[in-house]
Amino acid sequence: MSAGTDPALEARLAELETRQAFQEHTLTELSDALAEARAEITRNTLSLQRALTDLKQLRTLLYADPGAEPPPPHY
Repeated sequence: MSAGTDPALEARLAELETRQAFQEHTLTELSDALAEARAEITRNTLSLQRALTDLKQLRTLLYADPGAEPPPPHY
């Protein structure tokens, strides 16, 4: 009996090939998800940096003249 005609060996080989294909598919999905997460982190970081820059500019404009600052609410 040759190795190519052994049904048990053929079944085992088919099972291994199926598992390997599933693992490749899963790795591709994980890689895509990781790439999307990294892109989202980059977008969020840029948005936060823009918001902080805008906030700094607003603070500078609002408090450029200390006399223009309104009195605290308890006065």
